[in-house]
Amino acid sequence: MSKKIPLLIDTDPGVDDALALLMAFADERHDVVALTVAAGNVGLEYTVRNALKLCEVAGREDVPVFAGTADPLVYPAEDAAHVHGRDGFGDVDLPLAARKVEAEHAALAILRLSHQYAGELLLVALGPLTNIALALKLDPSLPQRVKRFVVMGGAITGHGNITPAAEFNIAFDPESAHIVFTSFPFIEVADWEATIAHGLLHRDVEQWLAADTDKARFYELISRQTRLWSEDSRGERWYAADALAMAWALQPEGGKVVEQRPLSIELTGTRTRGATIVDWNRQTGVPDNTALLIGYDQARFEAQVRGALLGQ
Repeated sequence: MSKKIPLLIDTDPGVDDALALLMAFADERHDVVALTVAAGNVGLEYTVRNALKLCEVAGREDVPVFAGTADPLVYPAEDAAHVHGRDGFGDVDLPLAARKVEAEHAALAILRLSHQYAGELLLVALGPLTNIALALKLDPSLPQRVKRFVVMGGAITGHGNITPAAEFNIAFDPESAHIVFTSFPFIEVADWEATIAHGLLHRDVEQWLAADTDKARFYELISRQTRLWSEDSRGERWYAADALAMAWALQPEGGKVVEQRPLSIELTGTRTRGATIVDWNRQTGVPDNTALLIGYDQARFEAQVRGALLGQ
């Protein structure tokens, strides 16, 4: 078998992050080398706790977990506990994982691992970009050592999910997003609008979660609250943003429609702070710095989700 691709995941677990992490752990072509954890969906205490628990459930306690920043770089922001539960995992009172978080700060771990796997590293960001922005401020040469960088974030035509114009991960810490998108020469972006275009039917998800596996039972439990909320507020399909981004990261050949364009972050707009501004007509003359996922093979996406949940 060929050498596995080293995969570093920056995350803020989160129910949807948990599914994406299970997908990454199940993929035989990739080796998850670490989880670096930010605040976002809920506070850092809980996102770290959830990352450790997820590793335990997946039987991947060999994967180190590094805690990062507890706040956005500049301005405070509200979390998404109303979607994920106060603890980020549906408030089902899971026992704590036995393992503790590593002592090294997440930003330092990102830099160290970028040297260890220079030229090979796949970096996937599933939450606010604070840890990666801090790493870039410490060492602006970070992008030179990352082979691929996939971000779940943004709303590429301004149809946001946390404000009318902005998506949660970017809106939580726009300053960090600005640093990241102006520092990396090229980023692969799976945004909220791609998520909406690739919803999962609730009845299919319920069938997968009825499987007799520890992972399916765990995920059914922690996702129950958010799936009920989603069905009530959004209809027959459930939207798993981080899972779609991870599917594209793990199997990029599934990207059926991908557009390259310049993208920038709005920092000061009264109604548009945190918006991802795509120069669709290339009017600014700046180079394309993103590949934007528009269409992904739905069957391939669903197969990855099923495999993560049904695997023993």
